[in-house]
Amino acid sequence: MRTASRFVIVIIFLGVVLGGIFGYKFYEFGQMQEMFSQPQPPAIISVTDATTENWQPSIKAVGSVNAINGIEVANEVPGVIESINFESGDTVQKGDVLIRLDAAIDEAALRTRRAEAQLAEQEFKRVSDLLPKRAVSQSQYDEAKANYDAARARVNEAEAQLSKKVIRAPFDGTLGIRMVDQGQYLPTGTPIVEINMLNPIYVDYTLSEKYLPEVDRGYPVTVTVAAVPDEAFSGEVSAINTSVNPETRTVRIRATLNNEDGKLRPGMFATIQTGQPRDNEVVTVPRTAISYNTYGNFVFTVKENDDGELVVERRTVTTGEVRNERAAVLSGLESGETVVAKGLLRLRAGQRVEIQDESGREASE
Repeated sequence: MRTASRFVIVIIFLGVVLGGIFGYKFYEFGQMQEMFSQPQPPAIISVTDATTENWQPSIKAVGSVNAINGIEVANEVPGVIESINFESGDTVQKGDVLIRLDAAIDEAALRTRRAEAQLAEQEFKRVSDLLPKRAVSQSQYDEAKANYDAARARVNEAEAQLSKKVIRAPFDGTLGIRMVDQGQYLPTGTPIVEINMLNPIYVDYTLSEKYLPEVDRGYPVTVTVAAVPDEAFSGEVSAINTSVNPETRTVRIRATLNNEDGKLRPGMFATIQTGQPRDNEVVTVPRTAISYNTYGNFVFTVKENDDGELVVERRTVTTGEVRNERAAVLSGLESGETVVAKGLLRLRAGQRVEIQDESGREASE
């Protein structure tokens, strides 16, 4: 009897404990349901208005920066370096001496040629004086003249050979890194130093053949490079190739840019915008107001619902180019409509919102 009483007491105790637990969980579940059934507070947003701007149409392309003149200076004749007259990075003028090769043998050969030419000249003068007196024949005169002319030609040849022992700057430009050393023997065609004319400078790029009617010489271009991301360089189209590449169906375009500060260097990768001499009206919004998606870009517009509350509406748009952090909207949005300026990921269609303040709108604009 005593064991049965204890068993009943345990059962009652367990019932009370489990009942309390289940009762608390039921109350907690009810509270959660009540909380979820309450309307969510409106999201705080900043807004801006879609505006109409006049944008000059442009065609985007990529290309490379090239020097107007740029070569590796090399020697035409072999020899040992006698002196180096430049430092890496120097700015030089056309004709400045870069290096001199040992020219002792060539100088001796030139003296020999000049002595031979002097002797031939004296012989020619004697024959010329005797010819009117008929003391020499016409053939002797012709032979003396030919010998004199040949001697002068040999002198010119020796002088030209000697001049090649002095390597000069072929044009105005900036030198690169020196690639030779004092006393080094240079076989013919050894690279000595790179020289580039940096101002003005070229940008070469290609466009699809379909853009040919929209590009002409003198059209403005704007160039940006990764080395100077915050600066745009202005120039104009200076040449258009006369043929279209039959393999890629593209045409090569060359633009010329001012480069007084030397920020553009040959070989840089460049992004080019080729403008056209007219303006188009486009609807624009801040770039942050657009959500770029694989299945279509969209914005959130702000509207009033039937209860007079502000809600957001998801609107699919077609976008164009981006300039100065503003994106062109080609379709799906009208000028003057109010859109959410940023923070689109935390919004959903139909959600109630509250505009932060009007100053936020002005800042976005």
